[in-house]
Amino acid sequence: MDFKPPYTAQGDLNIFSVPAIPRSAKERAPEKDGNHILAHSETGHHHVIDGNCVRVFQNDEFESFIEVKKSAEIIHLRGFDTHAPIKLPEGKYRITRQREYIPGGYRLAAD
Repeated sequence: MDFKPPYTAQGDLNIFSVPAIPRSAKERAPEKDGNHILAHSETGHHHVIDGNCVRVFQNDEFESFIEVKKSAEIIHLRGFDTHAPIKLPEGKYRITRQREYIPGGYRLAAD
C-alpha cells in the first residue's frame, strides 16, 4: 500500500507527512540487522523500516520522526494476519504510537 498524504496507519503506528523534523528529536542508530524498529511488539512481530533508506529520530516513547532518503517500506514482521507494507516516498514523516490512558498518565497500547 502506498502512503496516502497527509496521513496513513499500520497497526498501532500513525504516519503523518511533515515539513521538518524538530531539533529536539535525537537520531537513533539502526539495529544490528540494519533495520530500524519503529514499533516493538510483545510477540516479536515488530514494525520495521530499512536503515539504509532512512534516518530515524526519537522524540519520546510515543513519537518519532523519519527522513526517507530513498523510497522505503514499513514492514510488519509477522507471517500471518499481518498489516500490509506501507511504501513511503522520499520525505519527512512523524510517527506516533497509539496510547491508552492509565491512572496517572498514558502507556503504549498493546499490539
